[in-house]
Amino acid sequence: MTENNQRDVFDAIADPTRRELIRLLAEAKELPLHELTAHFEMGRTAVSKHLTVLKEAGLVEDRKVGRETLFRLNASPLREIQDWVAFYSRFWTLNMMRLGQLLEEDEEK
Repeated sequence: MTENNQRDVFDAIADPTRRELIRLLAEAKELPLHELTAHFEMGRTAVSKHLTVLKEAGLVEDRKVGRETLFRLNASPLREIQDWVAFYSRFWTLNMMRLGQLLEEDEEK
């Protein structure tokens, strides 16, 4: 974790279970733990640990409603990943254009 006790967003989304939790929360406004757990073949404690990792990365927020805790997605930290992917997308687009030009030049010979 970083010095301000926040988990790295890339680390948080590295696990497929956490990516699925993000997807589920993106499709719903808020979900309680028992509804999230129903989507996995693991117990509430395991799902709760994954949610904690996502919370530490700022990707998930929670609020208490009576005895229940509702979880919701905070997608803004995903912007860091989008920016990183966009950089490499430009890199590959440029390289594919260069490859296309080389292939066209090769065909003309």
